[in-house]
Amino acid sequence: EELVAKAIAPVKREYLRPPPLAVVVKEKKSKRQLKRERQQEQKSALNICPEVAKTGNVNACCYAGKCRFSHDLEAFLAQKPADIQGDCPFCPYGMACRFSGTHKKKISEMNGLNKDVQKLLWKNKMSFPRADAELKRLGLDTRSLKKARDSSLKLNAREKKIIDFRGKLYLAPLTTVGNLPFRRVCKFLGADITCGEMAMCTNLLQGQASEWALLRRHSSENLFGVQICGSYPDTVARTVDLVDSECTVDFIDINMGCPIDIVVNRGAGSSLLTKPLRMKNVIHSASCTVDKPLTIKVRTGYFEGRNRVDSLIADISNWGASAVTIHGRSRQQRYSKLADWDYIYQCAKKAPDVLQVLGNGDIFSYTDWNNHISECPELSTCMIARGALIKPWIFTEIKEQRHWDITSGERLNILKDFVHYGLEHWGSDTKGVETTRHFLLEWLSYTYRYVPVGILDVIPQRLNWRPPCYFGRDDLETLMASDSAADWIRLSEMLLGKVPSGFTFAPKHKSNAYDRAENG
Repeated sequence: EELVAKAIAPVKREYLRPPPLAVVVKEKKSKRQLKRERQQEQKSALNICPEVAKTGNVNACCYAGKCRFSHDLEAFLAQKPADIQGDCPFCPYGMACRFSGTHKKKISEMNGLNKDVQKLLWKNKMSFPRADAELKRLGLDTRSLKKARDSSLKLNAREKKIIDFRGKLYLAPLTTVGNLPFRRVCKFLGADITCGEMAMCTNLLQGQASEWALLRRHSSENLFGVQICGSYPDTVARTVDLVDSECTVDFIDINMGCPIDIVVNRGAGSSLLTKPLRMKNVIHSASCTVDKPLTIKVRTGYFEGRNRVDSLIADISNWGASAVTIHGRSRQQRYSKLADWDYIYQCAKKAPDVLQVLGNGDIFSYTDWNNHISECPELSTCMIARGALIKPWIFTEIKEQRHWDITSGERLNILKDFVHYGLEHWGSDTKGVETTRHFLLEWLSYTYRYVPVGILDVIPQRLNWRPPCYFGRDDLETLMASDSAADWIRLSEMLLGKVPSGFTFAPKHKSNAYDRAENG
C-alpha cells in the first residue's frame, strides 16, 4: 500500500535488486558536427547509387558523373556490412540489400504521394475545388490566414458516411512510435481501429514526402483514419479535400489537443481550445468539404482547472463532427497526473445522441477498460495510447478478459514481428535497417516500463507506477526491464545485427509517464 501510494510498482521482494551505478552520459554532438558527418557519409563508398546497386551496372545511372552518390561498386562491396540472417521481405535494393534469400514484391501499402500531385503542390498550383467552394460559401474564402471570419450559415445537407465506433478497440494516433509497422503489430494483437501519426496540414499542402509518409496505410488496417493538425479553416479544408482525393481512408481526425509548444505556438492543437470561434470554422469548413466522417481529438481544456469541452460538446456536433475523443488532461498537464475520467463521463452525458464520444487516458488493463465502459454507457469506446506503447498485447487482454502473464520469449517474438514489418516498410538496405533500428529503440524506451504480472504483488499494473530495479524470471526478461539505452541497443542487435561504429541513441519523446514538476 505504501509503494502504491508513492506510485511505485509493488514488485515481489525476491525479485528486487539495487539500482545500477550512474552511467556517464556522453556529450551531445553539435549540429555542425552532425552536418560534417553527414557530408563525409555522402562521400563514402557505402553511399552507393540506388540504380547502380539495383542493376549491378556502374553505367546504369542517368546522372553519370553528376550523381551525388558513389558509383564505386567494388569499394561498396568491400565495405558493406555483413548480411543479416533471414529472407528479404521484398527488394528493390539489389546489391545494397542486407539479406540473402528470395526477393519479393511489396504490394501491401497504400496512400503514397503521387509525383505529379507533389509537383503541383510544390509549385502551389494544386486546385481544391470542393474546399474552395465551401470556403467561399461560408465567407472564409481567403489565402490570408488572419482574415478568417465567422459564418452563421448552416451546414450543407451533405450526407455523411457513418462509422460505428461503439465497442471497438481504438489504437490512438501516436507521434513517432505509432508508425505503420507498430500499427501492424497492434492489429495482429487485436486492435480494431488504427489511425496514422499526426500530420501537419501546411507540410502536406507543400508536398513534403516525409509528412505524406505518415498517411501510409497497410492492407491489414481495415478501419483506418488519418490525423491532421492545422490552425485555420482554409488550410484544414484544403488538406481534407486533398487527403480525400489522394488517399484511401475511412475517416479523418483533426487534432485539437496536441500540447507540444511548436504546434501550440502556431495556433494549432490545444491552442484552438482557447479560440472556439476558429475551432467552429475549422470543423465547419472541413465537414462541408467531404462526405467522409470527420472526428476531432481534444483535451479537457488549455489550463488546468479550467475545463471547457463540456460547454462546447453540443456545438461540436452541430458544426459537423461525427465523433469526439476527449483526453482527460489539460494542455498544461501534458501527461502528468491522472486523467480526469469523471469529467469525460460528464461530457459524454451532455453530448447529443448523434455525436459519438470516446474517452482517452491511462487505460492499461482490461479492468480499466471495463470500468470506464460500465460506469458511463454513453461512451462509445475508449482510445488506448501509452498503454499500447508499453504493452501492445493490451488489446488481446481486453478481448480475452484476462491479465496475460506474457513470457520474455513471447515479447521477443512481438519485437521480431515489428522488425520484419519495419524492413518491409523502410527497406532492407543499410539505411532501412538503421531506420528500423531507430524506431525499435524509440519503442523500447516505452516497453521497459512494463512489469510482468507474475512478479507483481498487486495486479493490474497502473500506468503511473514507476518500476523499481528488479530481476526478471530469466536473463531476457531482466534485459527487457532495463532503463538503459545500452541494453535497448543490445536487444536491437539480437534482431538487426551489430550497430555501426560510434552509434548512440537518446529517445526523442519528452512526455513523462510519471508526475514531474516540469509538466505543470
